[in-house]
Amino acid sequence: MVRRAMSTVRIAHLSDPHVLDLTGVPTRQLVLNKRITGWLNLKLKRGSHHKPWVVEAMMDDLRERRVDHVVVTGDLTNLSLNPEFERARALLERMGYGPEALSVIPGNHDVYTAGAERTQRFARHFAPYLTSDIAVEGVGHSAGPFPFVRLRGGAAIIGLSTAVARVPLVASGSAGAPQLAALARVLQHPEVRARTPVILSHHPITNPRTAVGTALRGWSEAGDLRRALSLGRDALALHGHLHHRVHERIAADGGATIHRLGATSASLVDDDPRAMAGYNVYEVSEAGLERASARVYDKASKGFVEMSLPEA
Repeated sequence: MVRRAMSTVRIAHLSDPHVLDLTGVPTRQLVLNKRITGWLNLKLKRGSHHKPWVVEAMMDDLRERRVDHVVVTGDLTNLSLNPEFERARALLERMGYGPEALSVIPGNHDVYTAGAERTQRFARHFAPYLTSDIAVEGVGHSAGPFPFVRLRGGAAIIGLSTAVARVPLVASGSAGAPQLAALARVLQHPEVRARTPVILSHHPITNPRTAVGTALRGWSEAGDLRRALSLGRDALALHGHLHHRVHERIAADGGATIHRLGATSASLVDDDPRAMAGYNVYEVSEAGLERASARVYDKASKGFVEMSLPEA
């Protein structure tokens, strides 16, 4: 890859579109495994709030406005079914960004069953968006092609997978020791050290306040990632999972800041402006985060309007 000069890069961050498509899926595939809980949740609650048309509108907005790079932090699907992956990929292609300008990672819904995890279904469907600009020793373990690194201007975009198959009603994440060890090596790579690290993970680097909450929906290794990012320079930690947008500043070594930046669900139509469907936009240089904002769906104008990110 030809290195381009260091510069500010504009990154759009969206998450959790939760694409649903049951085309050709036999009923037994929905009711004879963990998917029955997700299917019932869709029927009783989630399906009434998550709307595919707002995701389509978001793709059109991104196609028209253009940024340097788009990242998607997981839960592209609902039940990790092949028709859902195919439809999710078609939605992303609607933006008109090529694989070099788009990075994706999986969420817990993309590894919803042991079968989806074993066959690395997510990686097979989104392989063009998981390529790495530098060789990462240790990649190829059970987590698949993670971490990957994409060098864009003054940003080093690093994709992790915290998605693992769990028992019903548990949505917690884990990266695993091999992936975290590979990440530690990546962060010391000269090309990465010259840039601002932009970490992509589905689960946030902060956990619920209780041990039960962490066990059910958190990430037990979140503290390990925070320590890994205490590099004496600013870093960004992007995530989804919580279905609300947020900007939290976490103090790190040497007076540096880890910016925890959460995106809401791309398909969620909600009266709460923190949760309403939208995407975040960051301007990042080798010096750190220069600006953060959001484009949020507005019911009145039936379009997206710029808003500030809520502070944690």
